[in-house]
Formats: sequence, C-alpha cells, structure tokens
Amino acid sequence: MVALSGIALVLVASGLLLLGVVASRLSSGLGIPGLLVFLAVGMLAGSDGPGGIDFDNAEVAQTLGVVALAFILFSGGISTSWDEVRPVLNQGAALATVGVLITALLAGVSAMWAFDLSLETGLLIGAIISSTDAAAVFAVLRSRNVSLRGQLRPLLELESGSNDPMAVFLTIGFLELVTNPSSDPIDFVPLFVAQMAIGALAGVGAGRLAVWGLNRIRLDHDGLYPVMSLALVGCIFAATTALQGSGFLAVYVAGIVMAQRRFIHKNSLTRFHDGIAWVAQIGMFVVLGLLVFPSELPSVALRGLIVAAALILVARPVAVFLTLTPFRVPWRERALISWVGLRGAAPIILATFPLMENAPDANLIFDTVFFIVLTSVAIQGTTIPLVARWLGVSAPLEKRAAWPIQPRSMQPPGASLEEIIVTPGSPITGQPLVELGLPIGTMIVLIEQDNEFIVPTGSTILREADRLLILGDDDSIRRFRERVDGVGDH
Repeated sequence: MVALSGIALVLVASGLLLLGVVASRLSSGLGIPGLLVFLAVGMLAGSDGPGGIDFDNAEVAQTLGVVALAFILFSGGISTSWDEVRPVLNQGAALATVGVLITALLAGVSAMWAFDLSLETGLLIGAIISSTDAAAVFAVLRSRNVSLRGQLRPLLELESGSNDPMAVFLTIGFLELVTNPSSDPIDFVPLFVAQMAIGALAGVGAGRLAVWGLNRIRLDHDGLYPVMSLALVGCIFAATTALQGSGFLAVYVAGIVMAQRRFIHKNSLTRFHDGIAWVAQIGMFVVLGLLVFPSELPSVALRGLIVAAALILVARPVAVFLTLTPFRVPWRERALISWVGLRGAAPIILATFPLMENAPDANLIFDTVFFIVLTSVAIQGTTIPLVARWLGVSAPLEKRAAWPIQPRSMQPPGASLEEIIVTPGSPITGQPLVELGLPIGTMIVLIEQDNEFIVPTGSTILREADRLLILGDDDSIRRFRERVDGVGDH
C-alpha cells in the first residue's frame, strides 16, 4: 500500500510537471505568461478542480517555494552579464529598496481602505505584493518577438533579481506588527541593513569560493559537477540565512560573481541551472495553484480589483517615477518600467507567512494576494509588447542559433569557448584568418556567417556581424576582443 502510494505520488507529480511544460508551449504561441498557465494547472488539479487533489499544507508549499525561488534567483544571477548590469546598478538598487518600500506603503493604504482592515494588516498586504517577477515578462517578450532598447532589459533583470529581500523584510516586519502590536518598527531598520549587508558580502565571497572549488576539485565523473553546483547553491542560501543575512540576495549575487569568472564546465553548468530553474518555476507555481481554493476567490474579487488597480496604476508608477527621477531616466522608459511591475511567485509565497503564523485575516490575505497576482499577470503580462511598442522603446528581438559544440571536460581551468561578434567598422573585417595573427594559445573553432555555421580555414574571410567561437585563456581572448573592437588602433 505504501509503495502504491509512492508510485501514485510520483505519477501525479510527473504528470503535473509534464502538463505544465506542454501548457507552456501553448502559452508561448498565444503570448500568455507561463506563470498564469502553471498556476491554472495547479488550480485545475486542486480540490476545487477536476483533478480533485486535496492539498492545503501551507508549510510544505512555503518550503518548496523558498527553495525553488533560491534556485531561480541563482540561475538568473549566473546568466546575468555584469557589463550590462554595472551601468544600471544604482538605479536597480534604488528600485529594489526605495521603490519597493513606496509601492508597499501606497498599495497597503489602498488595501486597508478597500477591505476595511487595520493599517498594519493593510500594510502587510502591501508588503507582500511589493516585489516584481520579470521571468514571466521576458517569456512574453520572447514569444512576441519583442525586445527592449537601451538599458531597460538589464535594469528590469537587476530589479527583479534583487527586490525580493526587501519584500521579505517588509513582510516579516509588518507581520510582526500584526501579531505583536507592541513591536517598534524602528527596531527592524538595523536588522534590514544587517541582512542586506551580510547577504551581499556572503554572495560575493561564496561566488568566488565556488569558482575556486569548481576549478580546484578535479572530479572523476563530469556528471558530478552539476551535483556539486546544486550543493553549493543550497549551502550558500542556508549558511547566509543562518548568519541572519538575506539568503535570496546571497545566491543572486553569488550567481553574478560566478558569471564573470571562468570555471570548468561553465556553459554546461549554466544551462543545467537554467533547466533547474524551469523545473523549480513550474513545480512552485503548480503547488501554489494547488494551495488556493478557486471557489473562495469571488468573495475577494471586487475589492481585489480595487487594490490591483491601485497597485498597477498608482503605487508602482509613483514608486518608479520618484525613485528614478534623480537618475534622469527618460519618461518613456520609466513608464514601461512602471507597467512591467508584474507580480509573480514571490508574493504568493510571502502570503503563506501569515497562514503559518495564524495571523488575523490570514486566509483573506492569501486569497487577495493570489487574486492580485492573477490580475497583474493577465492584464500586464499580455499587454507588455503592445505598451513597449506604443511607448517607442521596443526593438526587434535578435535571434541566434545555439552553438553546436560546447567546452570539453579536458579543457584546463581558465580556458573556455567565448563568443565574439565582429562589430561594424572592425579592423579585422575583410581579412583572412591567416593574416589575423591570433594570440598564442587561441584558435577560432567555428564561425557563423549568414545564419550558417562554417569550420574556418586560413583563407576564410571575416565579415561584419560574423559570430566567432574562440578557444583560449582569459588574457588571450581579452586581447583578441580588443583587436576586434579596434581598441588601440589608430
């Protein structure tokens, strides 16, 4: 009987995961955010849906959600280009802190008024829905062949990857005020500063240590490197949290630090964590969909719409425009950033905190947050490409085929395959490879010309916009990149 129960559990979990993957393909074609589809799968599989799965364990859902969010953030960090993020670091940090705070306060006041709640409970709802989720945003942009101009994309990526710690802090703080009215809000300020500082420092140190460990520990089997990287992410998150720091910020920063360094199997490990992030995302959304009872949502629908409207049309725009004013960001870009304030998994996970603490109106809070997330995804998520084009900040999405080869395990640490694009006006344009004078220890392995891959020979002529896959160490690749870009040429 136990074995049968276990088999049934595996079958149901695998079936839901597979259904989520298949449904995501449909959502891409329709331009619907995958988050909405995954939540719908969970809701349909739950006790109120045809699936009839009885699941109401908030503790399990919260644990799975927190772990999944940690791996999603790490994947986002290790896929982030520091060169793109660095110019918008101050703007992103401001949005992730001051912007989240302003959003929480304004949305909280609207929730207090709409549901006739105490100020503390209203602010708790505002804190829970204060963070954004850009993963669904870029899924929509990719499916509609729309990209963003300038520094909009890295800014949104940085904000979405770093604003969860602030939302977690505000949620815990206001939850403490709700459950313990004698608490002093001022006491939470040093705690927040300490959490952010510890999280950032731990992320930097752990990222460097992880690179060192991957390059120094020579494992007998290549398949053990993904296992090692998984363990490292778990250790970074748990150890930082145990030190009273922000584990979410630590794993995100660690990922960014690792992305800027060379380590063995970097490309394959990055793809591996991208897959893990998808598994975590689908599983997390489906479980959160199971946790909600759709039959309870109509009771909060009207007032939830009021709060959602206040969040989308007032709180988020005011927060973005005020926060980015000192940075002189053009108003069109600020308008798009305001509209891209898409709510996702983090608010639903945070909504389980009041359930765990048996806080007053905990069920009302969870249902309201879930409804607001659905509304945000349905309205904002499906109209982002249209708004981007209307504001004049969209650009054609550049599609590039994946390289058919990847680094091999026999590459020594520090050597990697790097992509270099021949820029317009590059001094190497029109030259055959034999005349390039490649740095010692480097070689061009493959070239993409006119959407076709070719194996280069000495007579191959380089053209503008060619993609070169070059093998070498960091210094040699850097010197060749400078030559491609014409640095130092006169």
